[in-house]
Amino acid sequence: MPFVRIATPLSPGEPALQHYREAGQGEPLLVLHGGWGAAFYPFDAQLAALGGELRFLIPDRTGYGRSPRLAALPPRFHAAAALEVEAFLDALGIARCAIWGHSDGAVIAAIAALRRPDRYRALILEALHIEREKPRSRAFFQMMAEDPDGFGSRVAERLAADHGADYWRTVLGFGGRAWLAIAASSASPAEDFFGGRLGELRVPALVLHGADDPRTEPGELDAVRRALPAATFQVIPGGGHSPHSKRATAEAATAAVAGFLREHR
Repeated sequence: MPFVRIATPLSPGEPALQHYREAGQGEPLLVLHGGWGAAFYPFDAQLAALGGELRFLIPDRTGYGRSPRLAALPPRFHAAAALEVEAFLDALGIARCAIWGHSDGAVIAAIAALRRPDRYRALILEALHIEREKPRSRAFFQMMAEDPDGFGSRVAERLAADHGADYWRTVLGFGGRAWLAIAASSASPAEDFFGGRLGELRVPALVLHGADDPRTEPGELDAVRRALPAATFQVIPGGGHSPHSKRATAEAATAAVAGFLREHR
């Protein structure tokens, strides 16, 4: 698996080697993982179905997987990660691509597209967060921060395989603490990740969401609809937080994404 050397605001200092997975051929599709890393919600079904027409690029964000480690996520880490996206694409010589972002990765994808709409031909925003306060997820984030072993041995084994047996708890810990800090710093429940600018998004977008996503607050998806009336919405029953990787919904999620990307090729 390849590495590329980039400078990133997530870890200021000398440029470091960022790990990424590359598979398939065709137009580039940048895949941005969520807060548990690239391997926990894998894109295996999508690679099998679409690898003949898309070049999948799946980087480990700084702090995750085989990329440089962190002790903590910086404030406003989503915005910092959007800058890392640009550095990663520059290092690979990719001037324009589509992005598929999941969870935290969807927030990062939207920020990146607001910054540089000329650089992205299409966005898949899966399990997108817009609200910062997230009261229904408070206990979940506290467990991440304070008791990562509480998620059970199967979760621990999968995370250890991706991040390392000596480091996976750090990954969950800094993610949980970051989200708790985001909630604590919100000026009001209505404050969002985009400074009220999500409606300025001009890149064609597919909003892919599980109808029963436990990380979605009441009314949050409606707020996305209001902000992005021109976007395509695919809400999948039983999709949970990751429709693309759930066995029962992966085929429907893949078909929705494939049709959308072909339409906006």
